[in-house]
Amino acid sequence: MARIILHKELFEYDSELRREFPVICGVDEAGRGPLAGDVYAAAVILKDGDLINYLNDSKKLSEKRREELYDVICERALAFSIATASVEEIDKLNILNAAMLAMKRAVEGLKIVPDMALIDGNRLPDLDCTARFVVKGDAVSASISAASILAKVARDRYMKELSEKYPQYAFEQHKGYGTKLHYEILEKYGISDVHRRTFLKKLL
Repeated sequence: MARIILHKELFEYDSELRREFPVICGVDEAGRGPLAGDVYAAAVILKDGDLINYLNDSKKLSEKRREELYDVICERALAFSIATASVEEIDKLNILNAAMLAMKRAVEGLKIVPDMALIDGNRLPDLDCTARFVVKGDAVSASISAASILAKVARDRYMKELSEKYPQYAFEQHKGYGTKLHYEILEKYGISDVHRRTFLKKLL
């Protein structure tokens, strides 16, 4: 028998808001901190009353659980969209503005126009719909939790793809973050064209 772990408070938060805003999308990003790779964002519109087992803040879930939930969310959501901002855009705009751009693209990519967008964090991207930021929103709203999982899994998969193109950088291990291993590799091989140059000014 399948184990049931429901974080009902996440779904209750969204249900309460739907009284005023029937169609809610959660929005979150992944990859603001790494030294390499695009920044990802996802927007998700969940069905009211559809309680997804294990759904939680992506950082509190194992990689295996995130992968499982990714497929469940994509299958059961009313709509979802995953978008990116490139390394070039990160270096041109700065990482905060690039993350906001990725979030905007994710919302605009939804096949359903939301009445309200719930944005994880403390800033809002430039959207055409009503929006509200929610600090630590992936632990507050089910919709944001779902978006955090899609963004995280999509970016991790992308970094694994980059590792095949640039095997010497071991992206599949550190996902682009500034780990000891990553810095040691950078000292040996230098900066690749998928590294964020504005994050690595000292090495340049």
